[in-house]
Amino acid sequence: MTMGQTPADALREQAVARARALYLDDANTYGCAETAFVTLKGLYGLDDPADASAAMALNGGLAYSGGPCGAITGAALAVGMLAERRIPEHNRAKLVTRELVQQTMESFEEAHGATDCRKLIGYDLRAPGEHDAFIESGLWREACMDQIETVVTDLAGLADGEAWDAAVREIDARQPR
Repeated sequence: MTMGQTPADALREQAVARARALYLDDANTYGCAETAFVTLKGLYGLDDPADASAAMALNGGLAYSGGPCGAITGAALAVGMLAERRIPEHNRAKLVTRELVQQTMESFEEAHGATDCRKLIGYDLRAPGEHDAFIESGLWREACMDQIETVVTDLAGLADGEAWDAAVREIDARQPR
């Protein structure tokens, strides 16, 4: 942590650096969902942080269908795992997870203009030749990386216990009594 940097800032920087290392690796092992999932699992101290298997089919907006951005859905898995670890009551953990992911989706849409992969990238990844064209365009290195960074930056601070507690208190305060 550098002078004047908050713990949350340090976590965000760490998350972006890890996401960039995973996603932009020449081996091209991880897609958007896997990158967000693995990055946040590691940051949150969750079990098997390198295991991306639960997020494999989420890349490209759920199996290349163009649905919700894989960075969002991969991150949602990690947030759910974190909530389940920190909140003993399952239904409350689900509520907190939904609220946190909804907040991220709102800020993501503000930043990028959409949350669906096909709208974000302009390609139908299931159509013949479209995935190859998308890869050749380099869009994944720029736009998709930026979208992954938006998501992991937004959610990285939850690794800090105080930031997590504050986020949960805010969610609780909004719930009807």
